[in-house]
Amino acid sequence: MTSALTTYLDRLTTALASAKASDVDDFGDADQVLLDRGISGSAEADGDIPELSFLSGAREDHLGVAVCTIDGEITASGTDHAFPVQSISKAFAYGAAIDLHGVEYVESIVDEEPTGEEFNALSLDPYTKKPKNPLVNIGAIRTHAMLGTTQEERSQRLLSVLDAAAGRPLEPHRETRETEMTMADRNLALAYMLRAAGSMTEDAAEVVAGYIEGCAVLTTVTDLAVMAATLASGGTNPLTGQEVFSRVAARQVLSVMLTCGMYDNAGDWVSEVGLPAKSGVGGGIIAALPSRFGVASYAPQLDLHGNSVRGTLFFERLSADFALHMLDGTLPLDLEERALELMEAGTHVA
Repeated sequence: MTSALTTYLDRLTTALASAKASDVDDFGDADQVLLDRGISGSAEADGDIPELSFLSGAREDHLGVAVCTIDGEITASGTDHAFPVQSISKAFAYGAAIDLHGVEYVESIVDEEPTGEEFNALSLDPYTKKPKNPLVNIGAIRTHAMLGTTQEERSQRLLSVLDAAAGRPLEPHRETRETEMTMADRNLALAYMLRAAGSMTEDAAEVVAGYIEGCAVLTTVTDLAVMAATLASGGTNPLTGQEVFSRVAARQVLSVMLTCGMYDNAGDWVSEVGLPAKSGVGGGIIAALPSRFGVASYAPQLDLHGNSVRGTLFFERLSADFALHMLDGTLPLDLEERALELMEAGTHVA
């Protein structure tokens, strides 16, 4: 028997898959997405697929979502196409650095403040010479440098953490990794800026190569939901029972995700969705409701912030329907019970 949550996710992804910004007035409220299918929310659903995403098979019609509870129950809908994790890996590298060195040491190297700038900005604090946070490129490059004394050690530690968080072996996408290395001038500039400021002593090219390898790891939306649930559970993978992070590391990662995970759109995200989240230019987004579940989406069209357009729409709707916003002042609703209520109330139509 199909669960109510599965039906909810199926109908929501079907509606969002064909939503278009042109369906609403440019100056209107843009407050509906195919109401004949019982879904409402912002209809600003146009976006561009980066050329890099086509290397791993991204298509216009790709849209997938998944939920994984901290008990390991997975509910998914849409495509399970494998795509590069990209910047979502930054959150897991940050957790690995914390467990390797401790929070105080990591905070002495990389700050935890929102930047209000683009994810690849050439930016260091003018006084401390520290990157503002570990989820923008310059901060992620510095964080990656903390994962070991050699390129091999750093890469192996990050790949092992990603495997453990997903609960299965993951592999980098060779063509994506090699292509990104030919386009790495800006990331190399960030690494050399860190060295010039005295903020990093490791070889810039080696650190950037390892950072890019971690971004090229292939994941499915189900993998990402499990990885998000690992953070939501305090660092323990809900499928394998393996402790991937300490509770301190998991809490710190989620804290920084809440304020910095959606780049220069983080403020809007917190207002509209209200969950710790991290996006990647591969089209993925993860979010976590601590002690409850992890959620993930995949849709390769990106907005001007580098976040998935349809993924953002999905999370806005899910948060509203299930009272997931952490600052709502109400208890989050049981997913299955609430999905059933929505259908019985006529919010979803057959």
